[in-house]
Amino acid sequence: MDTENRSNGPSPDGMHPVSSTESMPSAPGTGRPTKFCKFCAKTVDFDAVLCIHCGMQIEELKSANPSQPNIVITNQNNNQNYGGMYLGRQKDKWVAFFLCFFLGYLGAHRFYEGKILTGILYLFTVGLFGIGILVDLIIILCKPNPYFVR
Repeated sequence: MDTENRSNGPSPDGMHPVSSTESMPSAPGTGRPTKFCKFCAKTVDFDAVLCIHCGMQIEELKSANPSQPNIVITNQNNNQNYGGMYLGRQKDKWVAFFLCFFLGYLGAHRFYEGKILTGILYLFTVGLFGIGILVDLIIILCKPNPYFVR
């Protein structure tokens, strides 16, 4: 048997001969060479980079300017908004608790949370006559650590 490949003439690029085992089928009616998609096995244009049938990338993209470097962008941006919601300023539970316990009559824990008006109210009413301090101590102990203030 003859295992030698016979040449069918030049390839579309005109550089290398196409052997009979590598012959490219042409698109019906156009005479243009085609190739097979390696993902869906359908015929596509020989110069195609993406398959028009399945959308997969068949060939590597050819750079128009080979001297231009490849640019790789790695985004290391960490988003602090949880689930796309703005949760406010992060505060420590124990700082707020000890401020309320020792300086609650001055409203220090309210000022720490950024609640200026209620801080002034606690300042002039001695922690809402002590009842506000007691309620705030219980509320602060029930909060997770850290908690968020809007």
